[in-house]
Amino acid sequence: MKAVFWASLGGLAWTHVGYPLAAAGLRRLRSREVHKHDITPRVSVIIPAHDEEDVIARRVENLLELDYPEELLEIVVASDGSRDGTNEIVERYTAKNDHVRLLRCERAGKLPALNRAVRETSNEIVAFGDANAVWASDALRKLVRSFADPDVAYVCGQVRFQRRDGTNKEGVYWRYEMWLRESESALGSITGGNGAIYAVRRSSYVEWPFGHDLGFPNLMVQHGHRAVYEPDAVAFEKPSRDIEDEFRRKVRMLPWSWRHLFEAGSLRGVPPLYLMELLSHRVLRYGSGFLHVALLATSVALVHEGLVYQVALAGQAAWLALAAAGRLRLPIPGGGLAYYYLLMTWATVVALGRYLRRGAPLMWEKAEGTR
Repeated sequence: MKAVFWASLGGLAWTHVGYPLAAAGLRRLRSREVHKHDITPRVSVIIPAHDEEDVIARRVENLLELDYPEELLEIVVASDGSRDGTNEIVERYTAKNDHVRLLRCERAGKLPALNRAVRETSNEIVAFGDANAVWASDALRKLVRSFADPDVAYVCGQVRFQRRDGTNKEGVYWRYEMWLRESESALGSITGGNGAIYAVRRSSYVEWPFGHDLGFPNLMVQHGHRAVYEPDAVAFEKPSRDIEDEFRRKVRMLPWSWRHLFEAGSLRGVPPLYLMELLSHRVLRYGSGFLHVALLATSVALVHEGLVYQVALAGQAAWLALAAAGRLRLPIPGGGLAYYYLLMTWATVVALGRYLRRGAPLMWEKAEGTR
């Protein structure tokens, strides 16, 4: 039981604090430069959409206003069985802009829509973004410049969350995550991307059944390439309004993370350093909920075994009380963040149960308040 206690405590401390600090320190000793240049390859930007009439016009307008040569840019909206006004809105733009296309797909899910869109385009670089995202005017130029390095096959940009109302703390988490992603990129390759802004060489694109955000960076490394982070390529999104809605969104998304971990063979055929990154950033992070449960259970069982266990139990009780204050919206510093961490960590446990019962669903649902 003491071994479980120390293993749980060590795993949590390493994945959340030790590993990020170690990656930042190691980056200073052995950073791998990406050889960037201001290039303008032919690019197809693909936007998957299902019933996005509230945001699709803004999204197409945003892409039309990008600082990128029009003759080198193709904009494709892959409509996954949309039944609202999404298709009609996009068609108004296709009638006036030769480089904008609507691809009508039968309702099959996000991945099949993306795969079909890639098959029906031919440009050298394929870029992707969410329908509710907005890219900075220079985002595409900044995104593609890393492809001047022949070792780079995947580039992920930076997401900034914009919302002044609500209680969601996702922006705090993403600032932490982007800082860690910069270190991983400098060491060689990132362990995960995001759906708001990323791009892949067409020659490296694979119709991968495990999703793009986690699957592609890992897959590129397995194929001998690099997957890097470009913080200057910025996309803006609106997060869920409150922590509870963010919890529901995570529970819907994380079965894909568990599927990738269990089925994709992600730990095979990668360099030792990258393997350490995957174990530290992905495996232990997804297992945090179970580590917390084990730590709490062993702390209770060992409370009479010494001061260290009593302190550990008291610390966890104080943290749960702080999270409860955040749940009740009490004006206590750190309460909202503690509640956010509690729910997001518990989401990994709930999502594993959903994955074991039902697998990872192809169909995606929009989180309320993110449009």
